[in-house]
Amino acid sequence: MFLDVATANPTQLYQALVGIVSPRPIAWVSTVDRQGRPNLAPFSFYNLFGSNPVVVVFSPTTRPDGSKKDTLLNLMEVPEFVINSAVWPLSHEMNATSAELPRDQSEADLVGLEMIASTKVKPGRVKKSPVQMEGKVRQILPIGEGPRSANLVIGEILCIHIDDAVLDAQGKVDPHKLQTIGRLGGLWFCKTSELFEIERPGL
Repeated sequence: MFLDVATANPTQLYQALVGIVSPRPIAWVSTVDRQGRPNLAPFSFYNLFGSNPVVVVFSPTTRPDGSKKDTLLNLMEVPEFVINSAVWPLSHEMNATSAELPRDQSEADLVGLEMIASTKVKPGRVKKSPVQMEGKVRQILPIGEGPRSANLVIGEILCIHIDDAVLDAQGKVDPHKLQTIGRLGGLWFCKTSELFEIERPGL
């Protein structure tokens, strides 16, 4: 297969890319609009970009029809968010919150997830998620136009809630206990159940 990015169909290109760039971490993002109506949705165009300050990026791409997703609209109104860890025990609930609902309906209510108040931001946190990171938007950078175009959200994390149950004896996050999941192409996900260590050069 050969894909010329300049001429490829956006959907075909998207499907190829999400299969190639994998596994991808999942930002399970809670936001609110200016009326305080909550939204909860997962995004796999996501990663950590720095630790001083703590910077994350994620992209609520536009829908196949080119319209903006509720998360992006909310962030433009209230530039605050919470990233809740997407973990194996909550994988079905996380996936269900990707459903396209009317803006006045809560995805958390749809799947029976309890939300709790945050410490520094307006959006709530998924109570059952073992890690929740509260943050504020530093910049939203639209890239491209039309279907599946990117909207790069650059966010700064203000505080982090970590359940002690996912820590090891040294107080570090234990990947065996956290059980994060990753996004692959199509309907596929993966979980961190088979882990291996490699010594880094010079350490």
